Amino acid sequence: MEIMFLVSRAESAPLLRAFLRACARGRVDYSCFLTGPAVALALDPDLGPLFKASVRSAACEYSWERFGAGHCPIALGSQTDNSALTATAHRVVSL
Repeated sequence: MEIMFLVSRAESAPLLRAFLRACARGRVDYSCFLTGPAVALALDPDLGPLFKASVRSAACEYSWERFGAGHCPIALGSQTDNSALTATAHRVVSL
């Protein structure tokens, strides 16, 4: 996988949208791990298709319990999943 996006700030949504759209246009393999308040981005209707187009997108289960609402539309994972995604990425972008 080329790029893993680690997102911990919900305010990063505009940047994340732009990066993921660019990856999709360029056919660059990417993954996303949402943690902290950024798990709320899993509910963003503009990001939903971009998460589905990723190699893997996940939200931290602990953070979802704290900051999420209802059913999470992407996979719930742990910091172990975060580490696994990081280990397989050529580049990591932290937002």
